[in-house]
Amino acid sequence: MLGQAWAVATYPGADDVPSSADNLLQKILISRGITDMAAMDKFLNPCVKDYMPNPSVLCDMDKAAAIIADSVLNGDKIAIYGDYDVDGITSTAVFVKYLRSLGVDVMWHLPTREGEGYGLNIGAIDEIAQHGAKLIITVDCGISGVAEVAHAKSLGLRIVVTDHHSPDEVLPAADAVVNPKRADDVSGLSYLAGVGVAFLTIVALRRELKSRDLSPDMAQKIADANPMNFLDLVALGTICDTMPLIGLNRAFVATGLKVLDLRNNLGLRTLMDVAGIKKSSVYAAGFAIGPRLNAAGRLDSAAPALDLLLTDNPLIANDLAQKLHRMNQERIDIQNAIMLSAGEMAQKCCDSGRCSLFVCGDNWHGGVMGIIAGRLKDKYNLPSCVATRCDGIINGSGRSIPGVDLGRIIHDALGAGIITEGGGHAAAAGFSLNADNEARFCEFLEDAVRTQLNGHLPHKEIVADAEMDAGGATLKLVNKLASLEPYGQGNPEPTLILHGASLRYATTMGHGAHLRGAVMTSSGTQLSFVGFNLVGTPVGDFLLDDANTNTKIKMLGKLKENEYNGHVNAQFFVEDIAK
Repeated sequence: MLGQAWAVATYPGADDVPSSADNLLQKILISRGITDMAAMDKFLNPCVKDYMPNPSVLCDMDKAAAIIADSVLNGDKIAIYGDYDVDGITSTAVFVKYLRSLGVDVMWHLPTREGEGYGLNIGAIDEIAQHGAKLIITVDCGISGVAEVAHAKSLGLRIVVTDHHSPDEVLPAADAVVNPKRADDVSGLSYLAGVGVAFLTIVALRRELKSRDLSPDMAQKIADANPMNFLDLVALGTICDTMPLIGLNRAFVATGLKVLDLRNNLGLRTLMDVAGIKKSSVYAAGFAIGPRLNAAGRLDSAAPALDLLLTDNPLIANDLAQKLHRMNQERIDIQNAIMLSAGEMAQKCCDSGRCSLFVCGDNWHGGVMGIIAGRLKDKYNLPSCVATRCDGIINGSGRSIPGVDLGRIIHDALGAGIITEGGGHAAAAGFSLNADNEARFCEFLEDAVRTQLNGHLPHKEIVADAEMDAGGATLKLVNKLASLEPYGQGNPEPTLILHGASLRYATTMGHGAHLRGAVMTSSGTQLSFVGFNLVGTPVGDFLLDDANTNTKIKMLGKLKENEYNGHVNAQFFVEDIAK
């Protein structure tokens, strides 16, 4: 009824599995390309040990581990150079915490979004050198810093780059470059977040250190410093950088959320308390913890967020958590104000039949560009770039849809000289350009997106994982589907089509914006449902019309657990209906 076509996911072999509640899990896995029983068992029981590769499969990893090990054992001061988003912050925290546990003299640097911008910069490298560091390790950045790496080398610094962004044709001349997106890397780990690459580097470093002739004190420190304790940070960075939750990432997140629930990291524990989070989940990480950690870097400096992850002082942790909480609310207010103007511009772009959206305003706050781009992408189902124009320079962020590699487009725009800076991955990217090139960039973006989409607008089709009788939508099935978690990019929560349902009643809730009600199933059971933001839509109008009581309908949405007054039952979250 909302004007979007429905389809059921298909995959060779999926049609051979009957569409019953008992077989639903198997059918969903097959539809997602997981076809044999061993692979299914591994997917449903994600364990880091089972998915963990030999870190040496990554190009330059052994070289990187040896260089860092030399610095550790020589007593050199080491600098970790990160980024201002959650991936960069957690990557930095993982490395700093691990090196500190070994007694290393370690410093860190996170660039400011507005002052320095993304990636390495010469001023920061000079400052690092002045503080006596002998080695720089980049995390979640560095792959495009050819000139900056050359500058660091000219100062006599050693530098190890660890990154996951798309490289240029020429790699920086670092002492080692660890990046699964290198053209010569055959590890198959290009889906990792920056924090995932950093974690594997630490694992390789630990192995390298244990192979050396160590003092008893250092040997004990290495034995006591278990990288697995940092998987809460790895999970956060992976989720918040919208990396696909497949393979090793799935294991990182599944295990990392369990580590997060242990609440061993004082800063994270305090922030979760401030945000009212009782139990960790992908949703809590992505929509409650992540935005608060991100808020500092969006509005000013990411330093308070990193300080929170590193502190062991409860008073400092509380002050920082409260500060990030306040900054996040400030970010929301700024974002909502800009969203009004950006939304109007985006609607005009969409009405013109474009395959991409590009909106730009004067002196918009650069820290919320990515969030607004994500909102527009979700609303219009188009790759969306949002930018701010100030003093002749445009800085922006983009978010993309499946089938459009935005990082590649930004990389190509940089190569064509249209933008002055840029980088990212398939789902998200950032860029800078001279204001004189605004129209040129807008058309380059549109042409590149059209090429990747073969000239067609993205099809507004909802692909459900399976169709089944509503009578099978029980709490038992909810619990069975839970084994597919953690959900996220690359492994979405299953979307189901339920048939065999008759509308019993519907009413409004939530100040009149949302719906709740129930249907009677073909098996004679009653299934409750909710529908968010459906009042005023064709779906809401149909469900609220008493004349439609007892009408047979199909429902598209998600089956979840609902707890109310101590009672737990299955509840369907309706996204669309059909007669």
